[in-house]
Amino acid sequence: MTTPTSTDLTGKIALVTGAAQGIGAAAAVALAAFGADLAICDRQDMSETLAAIKACGRRGESEVLDVRDGLSVADWSKKIAAQYSRVDILVNNAGGGFYSSFLDTNAKGQQALVDENFSSVTHFVREFTSLMPAGSTIINVTSIEASRAAPGFGIYAAMKAAVESLTKTLALELAPQGIRVNALAPDAIPTPGDESLGDAATQGAREAYDRKIPLGWGNIDDASGPIIFLASDLSRFVTGTILHVDGGSHAAAGWSRRDDGTYSP
Repeated sequence: MTTPTSTDLTGKIALVTGAAQGIGAAAAVALAAFGADLAICDRQDMSETLAAIKACGRRGESEVLDVRDGLSVADWSKKIAAQYSRVDILVNNAGGGFYSSFLDTNAKGQQALVDENFSSVTHFVREFTSLMPAGSTIINVTSIEASRAAPGFGIYAAMKAAVESLTKTLALELAPQGIRVNALAPDAIPTPGDESLGDAATQGAREAYDRKIPLGWGNIDDASGPIIFLASDLSRFVTGTILHVDGGSHAAAGWSRRDDGTYSP
């Protein structure tokens, strides 16, 4: 039976990557607000996120970590095993990119995009699944770019698509262990890390993108709510799903809103 307690995460242990700011920080604090204790990591300072977690009355552990480094991830998994003994919720949020056409992206840049957006996910799934009991959940944060062409972000988008494919495969492979695996595909949610990327892609005319988003621009809390849904018993029968959190831009598929509220292709 679904009740208000279905969202209660008290006693759960949640791990969030890329938790210093943006969607990762919002997700970590929301998980704490719903009762979970947290382990968070990022390459940047996480003091604000950690303070917000503790203000919710929850325990928080943080680690300055490069998610691209598999050995560092493996070492941290041992620390988490000692500190918490298990992980019930794994949010693979860390990622990033830069604006560059495919032909202008050299091999080093390509490898950086692969490692940050795809290999990071495989590192965490590989190292932390052994700590996840039946009833646990993995949430991979991808992007709307996984579902469409992405000029200037080709390799980034390809890696996000790879994560979505892996999400579906993991949902099947981990089902016998009682672990659910889903992905969140955001768009139109401004974060500190993507301001310059948006300006590069739109040549500084970001307001024009508003017409492609039926609900208009969102904010990081619009992503944290669906993460709570995927982390809680409300989604206990949901696995292998890609949840678009994008104000309708995926559904719009290139249609632009006119001033009178109708749409043009």
